[in-house]
Amino acid sequence: MQPRFVQIKSAILRQIETSQMKAGDKVASENQLAEQYSVSRMTARRALTELVEEGILLRSQGLGTFVSDHRPMSSMLEIRSIQDEIEQRGHIYSNVVLTKQAVKANSQQSAWFGIQTQDNLYHTQIVHLESSVPIQLEDRLVNPLWAPDYLQQDFSRTTANQYLSQVAPLTQADHSVEAILAAPEITEILNIPPSQPCLHIVRRTFSTNGIVSFASLYHPGNRYRIGGHLNFHPSDLGERK
Repeated sequence: MQPRFVQIKSAILRQIETSQMKAGDKVASENQLAEQYSVSRMTARRALTELVEEGILLRSQGLGTFVSDHRPMSSMLEIRSIQDEIEQRGHIYSNVVLTKQAVKANSQQSAWFGIQTQDNLYHTQIVHLESSVPIQLEDRLVNPLWAPDYLQQDFSRTTANQYLSQVAPLTQADHSVEAILAAPEITEILNIPPSQPCLHIVRRTFSTNGIVSFASLYHPGNRYRIGGHLNFHPSDLGERK
Protein backbone atom coordinates (compact mmCIF):
# COMPACT_ATOMS: atom_id res chain seq x y z
CA MET A 1 0.00 0.00 0.00
CA GLN A 2 1.29 3.45 -0.90
CA PRO A 3 2.18 5.91 1.88
CA ARG A 4 -0.60 8.40 2.53
CA PHE A 5 1.35 11.41 1.23
CA VAL A 6 1.92 9.55 -2.06
CA GLN A 7 -1.83 8.88 -2.31
CA ILE A 8 -2.53 12.59 -1.87
CA LYS A 9 0.09 13.48 -4.52
CA SER A 10 -1.42 10.96 -6.93
CA ALA A 11 -4.92 12.32 -6.37
CA ILE A 12 -3.79 15.90 -7.07
CA LEU A 13 -1.88 14.78 -10.18
CA ARG A 14 -4.97 12.94 -11.48
CA GLN A 15 -7.05 16.09 -11.07
CA ILE A 16 -4.47 18.05 -13.06
CA GLU A 17 -4.07 15.40 -15.77
CA THR A 18 -7.85 15.12 -16.24
CA SER A 19 -8.19 18.93 -16.36
CA GLN A 20 -10.29 19.03 -13.17
CA MET A 21 -7.63 21.52 -12.06
CA LYS A 22 -5.77 23.76 -14.50
CA ALA A 23 -2.77 26.08 -14.38
CA GLY A 24 -3.50 28.90 -11.92
CA ASP A 25 -6.16 27.00 -9.95
CA LYS A 26 -5.77 27.08 -6.17
CA VAL A 27 -5.12 23.76 -4.46
CA ALA A 28 -6.69 22.71 -1.16
CA SER A 29 -4.75 23.85 1.89
CA GLU A 30 -2.79 21.56 4.21
CA ASN A 31 -5.64 21.67 6.74
CA GLN A 32 -8.25 20.88 4.10
CA LEU A 33 -6.22 17.96 2.72
CA ALA A 34 -5.52 16.65 6.22
CA GLU A 35 -9.25 16.62 6.96
CA GLN A 36 -10.21 15.21 3.54
CA TYR A 37 -7.77 12.28 3.74
CA SER A 38 -7.82 11.81 7.53
CA VAL A 39 -4.08 12.37 7.87
CA SER A 40 -1.86 14.65 9.89
CA ARG A 41 -1.13 18.16 8.70
CA MET A 42 2.53 17.12 8.37
CA THR A 43 1.59 14.37 5.90
CA ALA A 44 -0.50 16.79 3.84
CA ARG A 45 2.33 19.33 3.92
CA ARG A 46 4.80 16.73 2.61
CA ALA A 47 2.56 15.93 -0.36
CA LEU A 48 2.24 19.61 -1.29
CA THR A 49 5.92 20.36 -0.70
CA GLU A 50 7.09 17.53 -2.97
CA LEU A 51 4.73 18.68 -5.75
CA VAL A 52 6.10 22.21 -5.38
CA GLU A 53 9.69 20.91 -5.57
CA GLU A 54 8.78 18.93 -8.70
CA GLY A 55 7.41 22.05 -10.40
CA ILE A 56 3.81 20.79 -10.50
CA LEU A 57 2.53 23.28 -7.93
CA LEU A 58 3.57 26.83 -7.12
CA ARG A 59 3.43 28.22 -3.57
CA SER A 60 2.73 31.92 -3.09
CA GLN A 61 3.40 33.32 0.37
CA GLY A 62 0.20 34.47 2.02
CA LEU A 63 -2.00 33.42 -0.90
CA GLY A 64 -1.79 29.64 -1.02
CA THR A 65 -0.65 26.89 -3.40
CA PHE A 66 -1.58 26.88 -7.07
CA VAL A 67 -1.29 24.60 -10.09
CA SER A 68 1.82 25.58 -11.99
CA ASP A 69 2.44 25.46 -15.72
CA HIS A 70 1.35 21.99 -16.85
CA ARG A 71 4.63 21.13 -18.56
CA PRO A 72 7.22 19.13 -16.60
CA MET A 73 10.24 21.18 -15.60
CA SER A 74 13.86 20.10 -15.67
CA SER A 75 16.55 21.88 -13.69
CA MET A 76 19.32 23.82 -15.41
CA LEU A 77 21.36 23.52 -12.22
CA GLU A 78 21.86 19.76 -12.12
CA ILE A 79 22.10 16.83 -14.51
CA ARG A 80 19.62 14.11 -13.68
CA SER A 81 18.45 10.95 -15.35
CA ILE A 82 15.28 11.54 -17.37
CA GLN A 83 13.91 8.36 -15.79
CA ASP A 84 14.36 9.81 -12.29
CA GLU A 85 12.62 13.04 -13.35
CA ILE A 86 9.61 11.19 -14.73
CA GLU A 87 9.25 8.73 -11.86
CA GLN A 88 9.58 11.53 -9.30
CA ARG A 89 6.50 13.08 -10.88
CA GLY A 90 4.65 9.81 -10.24
CA HIS A 91 4.47 8.93 -13.94
CA ILE A 92 5.54 5.82 -15.85
CA TYR A 93 8.90 5.86 -17.61
CA SER A 94 9.71 3.85 -20.74
CA ASN A 95 11.99 4.21 -23.75
CA VAL A 96 12.58 3.03 -27.29
CA VAL A 97 16.13 2.48 -28.56
CA LEU A 98 16.36 3.60 -32.19
CA THR A 99 20.11 3.36 -32.76
CA LYS A 100 22.97 1.58 -30.96
CA GLN A 101 26.18 1.31 -32.98
CA ALA A 102 29.88 2.10 -33.31
CA VAL A 103 30.76 4.92 -35.73
CA LYS A 104 33.85 6.72 -37.00
CA ALA A 105 34.27 10.32 -35.84
CA ASN A 106 33.91 12.97 -38.51
CA SER A 107 35.80 16.25 -38.36
CA GLN A 108 33.10 17.98 -36.27
CA GLN A 109 32.80 15.13 -33.80
CA SER A 110 36.57 14.82 -33.44
CA ALA A 111 36.66 18.51 -32.48
CA TRP A 112 33.93 17.97 -29.88
CA PHE A 113 35.87 15.14 -28.22
CA GLY A 114 39.42 16.26 -28.86
CA ILE A 115 40.19 13.04 -30.79
CA GLN A 116 41.36 12.17 -34.27
CA THR A 117 39.06 11.95 -37.30
CA GLN A 118 38.04 8.31 -37.87
CA ASP A 119 38.58 7.38 -34.22
CA ASN A 120 35.84 5.15 -32.80
CA LEU A 121 32.77 6.57 -31.07
CA TYR A 122 29.62 4.90 -29.77
CA HIS A 123 26.29 6.31 -30.99
CA THR A 124 22.83 5.85 -29.50
CA GLN A 125 19.46 7.39 -30.24
CA ILE A 126 16.84 6.79 -27.57
CA VAL A 127 13.30 8.12 -27.25
CA HIS A 128 12.22 8.66 -23.64
CA LEU A 129 8.50 8.48 -22.90
CA GLU A 130 6.45 9.76 -19.98
CA SER A 131 3.29 7.69 -19.57
CA SER A 132 3.68 6.56 -23.22
CA VAL A 133 4.11 10.13 -24.56
CA PRO A 134 7.49 11.06 -26.16
CA ILE A 135 9.16 13.72 -24.05
CA GLN A 136 12.80 13.54 -25.15
CA LEU A 137 14.87 12.32 -28.07
CA GLU A 138 18.41 11.68 -26.85
CA ASP A 139 21.05 11.57 -29.59
CA ARG A 140 24.32 10.71 -27.84
CA LEU A 141 27.94 10.07 -28.78
CA VAL A 142 30.22 8.38 -26.24
CA ASN A 143 34.00 8.01 -26.12
CA PRO A 144 34.60 4.23 -25.83
CA LEU A 145 37.89 4.81 -23.98
CA TRP A 146 35.95 5.83 -20.86
CA ALA A 147 32.86 3.60 -21.33
CA PRO A 148 34.01 0.49 -23.25
CA ASP A 149 30.88 -1.56 -22.48
CA TYR A 150 28.41 1.19 -23.38
CA LEU A 151 26.87 -0.62 -26.37
CA GLN A 152 26.38 -3.80 -24.32
CA GLN A 153 24.03 -2.06 -21.90
CA ASP A 154 20.32 -2.87 -21.76
CA PHE A 155 18.86 0.60 -21.92
CA SER A 156 15.41 -0.70 -21.04
CA ARG A 157 16.87 -1.30 -17.56
CA THR A 158 19.16 1.71 -17.19
CA THR A 159 19.48 5.05 -18.92
CA ALA A 160 22.67 6.20 -20.62
CA ASN A 161 23.00 8.90 -17.99
CA GLN A 162 22.78 6.38 -15.13
CA TYR A 163 25.32 4.03 -16.70
CA LEU A 164 27.82 6.75 -17.57
CA SER A 165 27.54 8.23 -14.08
CA GLN A 166 28.66 4.86 -12.71
CA VAL A 167 31.61 4.12 -15.01
CA ALA A 168 32.83 7.68 -15.60
CA PRO A 169 31.53 9.92 -12.77
CA LEU A 170 30.74 13.44 -13.91
CA THR A 171 33.18 16.15 -12.90
CA GLN A 172 31.99 19.00 -15.13
CA ALA A 173 29.71 19.77 -18.07
CA ASP A 174 28.94 22.49 -20.53
CA HIS A 175 25.62 22.91 -22.25
CA SER A 176 23.45 25.27 -24.24
CA VAL A 177 19.70 25.57 -24.75
CA GLU A 178 17.84 27.02 -27.71
CA ALA A 179 14.37 26.94 -29.24
CA ILE A 180 14.30 25.39 -32.70
CA LEU A 181 12.01 24.02 -35.37
CA ALA A 182 13.25 20.44 -35.56
CA ALA A 183 13.96 18.48 -38.71
CA PRO A 184 11.06 16.37 -40.06
CA GLU A 185 12.60 13.10 -38.88
CA ILE A 186 12.78 14.44 -35.31
CA THR A 187 9.22 15.81 -35.25
CA GLU A 188 8.02 12.42 -36.50
CA ILE A 189 9.85 10.61 -33.70
CA LEU A 190 8.45 13.03 -31.08
CA ASN A 191 4.97 12.83 -32.65
CA ILE A 192 4.57 16.59 -33.01
CA PRO A 193 3.63 18.79 -36.00
CA PRO A 194 6.51 20.40 -37.96
CA SER A 195 5.42 23.83 -36.72
CA GLN A 196 5.81 22.85 -33.05
CA PRO A 197 8.95 24.44 -31.49
CA CYS A 198 11.37 22.19 -29.65
CA LEU A 199 13.81 22.83 -26.84
CA HIS A 200 17.23 21.70 -28.01
CA ILE A 201 19.81 21.05 -25.29
CA VAL A 202 23.39 20.36 -26.32
CA ARG A 203 25.48 18.91 -23.49
CA ARG A 204 29.09 17.76 -23.26
CA THR A 205 30.13 15.93 -20.10
CA PHE A 206 33.57 15.37 -18.60
CA SER A 207 35.07 12.92 -16.11
CA THR A 208 38.52 13.05 -14.56
CA ASN A 209 39.82 11.15 -17.61
CA GLY A 210 38.45 13.50 -20.26
CA ILE A 211 35.38 14.15 -22.39
CA VAL A 212 32.92 11.26 -21.94
CA SER A 213 29.89 12.12 -24.06
CA PHE A 214 28.26 14.67 -26.31
CA ALA A 215 24.46 14.65 -26.33
CA SER A 216 21.77 16.47 -28.29
CA LEU A 217 18.47 16.37 -26.42
CA TYR A 218 15.24 17.36 -28.18
CA HIS A 219 12.06 18.11 -26.19
CA PRO A 220 8.63 19.09 -27.53
CA GLY A 221 8.21 22.68 -26.38
CA ASN A 222 4.59 22.12 -25.35
CA ARG A 223 5.53 19.21 -23.07
CA TYR A 224 8.67 20.38 -21.35
CA ARG A 225 10.28 23.39 -19.70
CA ILE A 226 13.52 24.17 -17.91
CA GLY A 227 14.08 26.15 -14.76
CA GLY A 228 15.62 26.15 -11.35
CA HIS A 229 15.89 27.86 -7.97
CA LEU A 230 18.97 29.65 -6.64
CA ASN A 231 19.77 30.47 -3.02
CA PHE A 232 22.28 33.29 -2.48
CA HIS A 233 24.27 33.85 0.68
CA PRO A 234 24.33 37.52 1.78
CA SER A 235 28.11 37.59 1.26
CA ASP A 236 27.60 36.48 -2.35
CA LEU A 237 25.22 39.35 -2.96
CA GLY A 238 27.72 41.77 -1.49
CA GLU A 239 30.41 40.56 -3.85
CA ARG A 240 28.14 41.21 -6.86
CA LYS A 241 27.48 44.88 -6.04
